[in-house]
Amino acid sequence: MDLLIELFHILLVTPMTNVLVALARVFGGNFGISIIIFTLVMKVITWPLTSSQYKQSRAMQAIQPKMQELQKKYKGKDPKKLQQETMALYREAGVNPLGCLLPMIAQFPIWIALYQVITLSLGETPESFVSLSQKLYPIPYVHTAVPLNNNFLIWNLGRPDTTFFLPFIVAASMYVQQKMVQPTPPAGQLTQQQMQQQQTQQMMLWMLPLMFGFWSLNVPSGLALYWGVSNIAGIILQYFYMGRTFDPRTLLQFGGGAGRASAPAVRATRDNKPVATVADDAMEADFTADDGASDAPGTDPGAAAAGQSTRRKRNGRRRGKR
Repeated sequence: MDLLIELFHILLVTPMTNVLVALARVFGGNFGISIIIFTLVMKVITWPLTSSQYKQSRAMQAIQPKMQELQKKYKGKDPKKLQQETMALYREAGVNPLGCLLPMIAQFPIWIALYQVITLSLGETPESFVSLSQKLYPIPYVHTAVPLNNNFLIWNLGRPDTTFFLPFIVAASMYVQQKMVQPTPPAGQLTQQQMQQQQTQQMMLWMLPLMFGFWSLNVPSGLALYWGVSNIAGIILQYFYMGRTFDPRTLLQFGGGAGRASAPAVRATRDNKPVATVADDAMEADFTADDGASDAPGTDPGAAAAGQSTRRKRNGRRRGKR
């Protein structure tokens, strides 16, 4: 365990400390700008994982209709067969259900290291200053950057945010990110399995932002700033990479919409025909009856023509209103 901790410090904590201190020196000792630049650089470095996540999300959305067909076909009949067909569909589409989680898992070590770097770099005691000096490489440019300025705008980056602004930004931006890749709810009446999946998605949609928002209240503001900037950059990249298909109005749709049709509703039907079709059939029947009446023996041709003309005008007005 001690060896792993030592490797963690050698490979992540020490290099990140020197990079952030050097960036702060470039920007006049402003550690907040240093964190923002570092966040954007990390977005570039982790872009292969991020683009893979976007591809997986887009592929998952594309196979949703086929998934719904499989669920309807094997609903309550053969769960094992449903699982096999689902995995076959994943393989055919090149989808890995866990692919969307890889970027987040890969960032956990970075978050832990950044927490230690901020605690080490922005400490307010003489002991922390000595510990920071021991982590710096023997480069004069880096050593002359300390001590660092803890303040950035209205925050002390070495302490938790007491304004609640950064925790709100972290939670809200994470909610938007997840909402952008959330699969569209299927139209019509949902199966039990679909309802359970949708409930799970809704729970994750709320749980992760609230969890990170709570963490942002208890960690140094510098780490919350990293999360917020990372999420906002992710939203911008996601919007352009996913083809700008996201509708911002869906952000206000907090419910899952289970059991409701998402397509435009069709009016009530009779004998599996829309009302409009039934009305057209009725009009055609009326015309047929009119024609039959005009051809009936003993009917005055002039009166029949006048009556037929009147009825046709009436039906024309009905169609115009409709």
